[in-house]
Amino acid sequence: MPRPSFLPTAYGGVAETLLFACAGGLALGLPGFPAGWLSGSIIAVSIAALAGRPMHVPDTLARISFVLTGISLGGAVTPDTVAGMAAWPASLAALTVAMIGLTASVTVYLRKVHGWDWASATFGSFPGALATVLVLAAENRADVRAVAVVQTVRIVLLAVFLPAIFVALGLASSGVPVRGEPGFFPDPGQVAILTAVSTAVAFGMQWLRVPGGLIFGAMIMSAVLHGGGFVTAGLPRWVAIIAFMILGALTGSRFANTDVRLLRHLAGAAIGAFAVGTLFAFGFALAVAALLSLHPGDLIIAYAPGALDAMMLLALALHLNAAFVAAHHLARFILVLVAIPLVVPLVRDKGAPPPDP
Repeated sequence: MPRPSFLPTAYGGVAETLLFACAGGLALGLPGFPAGWLSGSIIAVSIAALAGRPMHVPDTLARISFVLTGISLGGAVTPDTVAGMAAWPASLAALTVAMIGLTASVTVYLRKVHGWDWASATFGSFPGALATVLVLAAENRADVRAVAVVQTVRIVLLAVFLPAIFVALGLASSGVPVRGEPGFFPDPGQVAILTAVSTAVAFGMQWLRVPGGLIFGAMIMSAVLHGGGFVTAGLPRWVAIIAFMILGALTGSRFANTDVRLLRHLAGAAIGAFAVGTLFAFGFALAVAALLSLHPGDLIIAYAPGALDAMMLLALALHLNAAFVAAHHLARFILVLVAIPLVVPLVRDKGAPPPDP
């Protein structure tokens, strides 16, 4: 017998999702776990979704969190960040090589080790543009469920475990705080101007269909205002924390309505693909960092095949160069979108459901 609900179903599901996200964020954020507000909310909402709870984040709330996150990220821009842009073209060129190698290595792994067909293996290996990849997977006879599981597991594992890996490698200190101004609402005048202008630019870029327009538009405008000295105040820390937890809930909610048995069957392929792709990206990033004398932490996050918003959040939480990371992940997104039309003809009509791992 279903338990009684004191809220309409839609609102009750959203409220429950946010409660799980808040509980998970508090569990890891308050003790100082690296990027704990984000990681904790992802874990809690994912578990609830797999247990059959109706986890859902409304589009409007997600858009608000994208804009707030972009504003927070832009506040990290400094003159030193701008001065370091001279080294970025070389690392962006290396990123192209890294993404080709990563996609090829994961495709071969899924094909040879788990017996996936070429179409499913290829779409499962693309490091980004998840929505586009899933649509094309369906149109080209690939196994959409398998592709979705592999892609989602990669995104979640990177967001959850990457901070701990950074601490273990000494690339970031444990318990790095969320960037934001102390106090409940410092300098409301500047914050109001910052929020209004950044929001306008964010929705303008979304209207122009710029990839990640909301988060990038807000981040770019915030970076201009902070970097140019037009504003000195940033969003309050508690607002940044809320944005972290909402985005964590959004990521975790992707596991809603997933059959746990199917997930278990595909776990070996998903974890193996994650390991192959991540090790390739990390190794390449460390090599490029040594060649170009760049910070290895910046390169690893910039080259990591994770979700664009989550990777930028990790850069912020770990006090890395958020603008550097954002530029590389936007480039990665564009690379995937450009590569897909070239690759699809090669795998078209080769799709068939992959066997259970």
